[in-house]
Amino acid sequence: MSKGVKYMMLATLFFAIMNVAVKYVSHIPAIEVIFFRSIVSFFMSGVALKAQKVNLLGRNKKILLIRGFAGTIALIMFFITVQRIPLASAVTLMFLSPIFTTVLGIWIVNERVKPIQWLFFITSFIGIVLVKGFDFRVSPLMAVLGIGAAFFSGVAYNMIRKLKTSEHPLVIIFYFPLVSLPVTGIYSLLNWTIPKGIDWIILIGIGVLTQVAQYFMTKSYQSEQLAKVANINFIGIIYALGFGYVLFDETFNFMTYLGMTLVMIGVVLNVVYKSGQATKKH
Repeated sequence: MSKGVKYMMLATLFFAIMNVAVKYVSHIPAIEVIFFRSIVSFFMSGVALKAQKVNLLGRNKKILLIRGFAGTIALIMFFITVQRIPLASAVTLMFLSPIFTTVLGIWIVNERVKPIQWLFFITSFIGIVLVKGFDFRVSPLMAVLGIGAAFFSGVAYNMIRKLKTSEHPLVIIFYFPLVSLPVTGIYSLLNWTIPKGIDWIILIGIGVLTQVAQYFMTKSYQSEQLAKVANINFIGIIYALGFGYVLFDETFNFMTYLGMTLVMIGVVLNVVYKSGQATKKH
């Protein structure tokens, strides 16, 4: 097993544990959870950038700010769904982000989309219809929030693609808390829920887990071709099903499992196709 694959598997595991932690503090508003996560990320990223003597604010401030705002909106929507619907359903909705990344890329980074890719997209959206239609726990509002989270993630990923190698990876990560702290901080002050006991440890842990996961994900992309590691992300749905069943007693009917499978098939086929096209160009 290559280093890149190992790094991505670790990143996926840490993200999965983070999602579990977010669900454990469902009594605390999602925006307040993100506020704590942002504090940890702000200091960890800031200290790392200072130690490496990298300019905290980067060079492409406009694109970095758009990335920060899009990432903040996406995470707020995603955390709300994680807290209110089954874990695997929330993660499945979020896995639409690679499709939105591709579609939005038509306008943002002038990426061409081939006709067969639209078939992959339709497959995934049929899967979402099945997940929503056959799981009464997923309300129309939660479905919209989940799809919205994937959409804004697609915007954020395209901003990162526009930056390419012009910014230090930690600068890109740093712009998330830079934007999210004032946004979530104001809301949290007006709607403060006091964490109790172990809540404090979980909230700090969410920030640390995210930072560690992002570090391993960055290391994976730096040490391996994207085509070889991108699909490993989809282990996240398996983790979500397992953790949801063991820790939260979450089960699904056959049609919902079928819907989740269709979402994965559509996204995986799109990633594999894009990887194949990229390989041909080289």
